[in-house]
Amino acid sequence: MPEKNQNYSSNMYMEYVKNVEYDKKGNVIKLELTAKDDFNFSYDVVDKIAVETPDRLAILWVNDKGAEKRITFGELKTETDKVASFFMSLGIKKGDYVMVMLKRHYEYWYTYLALHKIGAVTIPATTMLQVKDMVYRIKAADVTAVICTAEGDIALITEKAEQECGVNLIKVLARGHRDSWVNFDEGKDGAPAFKRPTGKDAPVGKDISILFFTSGTTGMPKMVIHDFFYPLCHICTAAVWHNAVDGGLHITVADTGWAKTAWGKMYSQWLCGSAQFIFDHDKFHADVMLRMIEKYKVTTFCAPPTIYRFFIKEDLTAYDFSNLKYVTVAGEALNAEVYNQFLNATGLKLKEGYGQTENTIAVLNQIYDEPKPGSMGKPNPVFEIFISDENGNPTETGVNGEIVIRADRDNPPIGMFREYYKDKELTDSVWHDGLYHTGDMAWRDEDGYFWFVGRTDDIIKSSGYRIGPFEVESVIMEHPAVLECAVTGADDEIRGQVVKATIVLANGYEKSEALAKEIQNYVKTHTAPYKYPRIVEFVDALPKTISGKIRRTEIRDEGK
Repeated sequence: MPEKNQNYSSNMYMEYVKNVEYDKKGNVIKLELTAKDDFNFSYDVVDKIAVETPDRLAILWVNDKGAEKRITFGELKTETDKVASFFMSLGIKKGDYVMVMLKRHYEYWYTYLALHKIGAVTIPATTMLQVKDMVYRIKAADVTAVICTAEGDIALITEKAEQECGVNLIKVLARGHRDSWVNFDEGKDGAPAFKRPTGKDAPVGKDISILFFTSGTTGMPKMVIHDFFYPLCHICTAAVWHNAVDGGLHITVADTGWAKTAWGKMYSQWLCGSAQFIFDHDKFHADVMLRMIEKYKVTTFCAPPTIYRFFIKEDLTAYDFSNLKYVTVAGEALNAEVYNQFLNATGLKLKEGYGQTENTIAVLNQIYDEPKPGSMGKPNPVFEIFISDENGNPTETGVNGEIVIRADRDNPPIGMFREYYKDKELTDSVWHDGLYHTGDMAWRDEDGYFWFVGRTDDIIKSSGYRIGPFEVESVIMEHPAVLECAVTGADDEIRGQVVKATIVLANGYEKSEALAKEIQNYVKTHTAPYKYPRIVEFVDALPKTISGKIRRTEIRDEGK
């Protein structure tokens, strides 16, 4: 983190840094954040930039049909004021829960920031939801309003869910008209002048600002509550991990229905002076995304491992990456094979990061650290993070344990969630004894790097051995026949459980007993033999959540 300059630059975020300490390489080893009690990102960051440098680029929006739109901070303030006034005229107020389903349309950013200005609680949601998904969310989160796109069937699905719930929602439709819906653009452009809420109506600091639904990899999605201080912890996300810089152009590949949008498409990239590149598309194609990076001279890029798995299947030498300076990866653990292939093709080292909807980036490879392929990196300097044994004590080097964060639940550090909405029992189960329990297992090496093992529920117990699925998946992914794989435990009368590998084959390979045997032997000779998959199943696709994460619990259930 550079010293603060007098003028607005890539280190505007230093206004919110109370204390920072570095190691000899320049990596941050301690970072204390601070903010006024009345902090609100829309006013104190976006509007402030708009006043100081109105012509600074905030968003470069492009869609898959060739349309482009450049949005400056001055324009962003003007539009979000209009949208905030429009929403207030509809009766949306502080404390209301508003579901937002706008894909990657630029209206999403107008809406999100406008809701912050009002103090309504933003609930990002994907347009891939079905009626039962919507019913669950409307009831569970006390939704009173929905802002969604006219594209696809999500408006119809919302109407069916509304009827099934027996409620009357405020419904706003972007990019189209529909009976019983208010048109977004007409309402925005006809809204009266915006008056910032004051007094008890002012949305500030510890007020609830966001409700995220988790991916639901092990059950029904949980509802995670964050306050208005939450954006500030993403200073570490952009400045220390993404390496977003003044005048840069950053893209995070994420659907706006998930928390990853807050990590990489909303907050601290702007604090670092980097504009957001938004590619509004329906279906991912590796070659198209690569052309976007090349054409628009993207400088920093972040995506889940799945994206890089598709990238390395392309001829990466055919693209000009001279403007791309830094690449990061998160969402699921990264296999070393993917890291090595991408590095060999591009010369760029993937910097992995790990975090949860409940917090922010928790473990990361910092700018000046040399990444170890397959490692999550080191703890976020904002938090006190360690690997814990069953008694809450730090584990020894090389010993598996649970990743935990030391935190005062009554006064959590900036970036930590407040609670699971309306679920005290679930909150108590993960936050106790002065620790937040992530439910993720890892081990620490002699240099302080964390290595992911798996979810506590995913650990395979076979003949007395405790086997993390990720370590087996990493070896299987090295085999050229494998595109994707998921390792789970299967019940066994003798061993308790055995390792099972569910595999999607790469193009050009066909499933056979001989190939299964070849993969088993490969694992036996590239890691401890007891970890090899005694069961190998080839499938056309792995079961995933609508956010793209593998549902190992579904694979386990199918095997029973």
